[in-house]
Amino acid sequence: MTKILDIINANTHYGAIHAVKNINLHINKGEIVTLLGSNGAGKTTALHTISGLESASSGEILFKGTPIQSLPAHKITALGIAQSPEGRQVFANLSIKENLEMGAYLRRDIAGIKEDFKYIYSLFPKLQDRENQLAQTLSGGEQQMLAIARAFMSKPELLLLDEPSLGIAPILVSSIFKAIKDINKLGMTILLVEQNAYLALNISNRAYVLTNGEISLQGNAQDLLNNPEIKKAYLGY
Repeated sequence: MTKILDIINANTHYGAIHAVKNINLHINKGEIVTLLGSNGAGKTTALHTISGLESASSGEILFKGTPIQSLPAHKITALGIAQSPEGRQVFANLSIKENLEMGAYLRRDIAGIKEDFKYIYSLFPKLQDRENQLAQTLSGGEQQMLAIARAFMSKPELLLLDEPSLGIAPILVSSIFKAIKDINKLGMTILLVEQNAYLALNISNRAYVLTNGEISLQGNAQDLLNNPEIKKAYLGY
């Protein structure tokens, strides 16, 4: 299998706080990989280190074999990594359509952008129904759909999703996870940080567990779903 992302002994500090400690993680092209962990375990920091929003203090991050740990976020995005952030962070005063256009800002393939608008609207019909509405008028679940759609519009090879089910009505969570699977079927590789371990592991190929900034467990998603430690810590039984 071809590795699209390879993280080797990466460390990230916030001042004196050692948030990510010597992590080794890889993602193969076409996979969905989940990163599990309790609050404060370092999951979001790990995503931010990949996307360039935080700098690795040491170690290597290779995207398609090229080191990216010293690059600024906008250059990493241009290489083909996009992030849908925790808390959605849509452009509140822009319409749905304008948010999606912002996602496609670096692209020049007008026909491709048009096709991707169609695809996104087939995936999330609610966005099409309200494309001229301001993002701030949407529900939390609709904003989450928009955040994922906006990241998709940059047509990344690797999509980073940070807590897509957080604070969302259960009825919309299943639609969002179905959309994640559909996006992956198109060939887009996904790294998923998610509090709902059951849903995440059920759509993933593999998973890693972060504990206090370190990887404490890793393996096939189905094996982890049946692991007694995972059941007790994340699945509640």
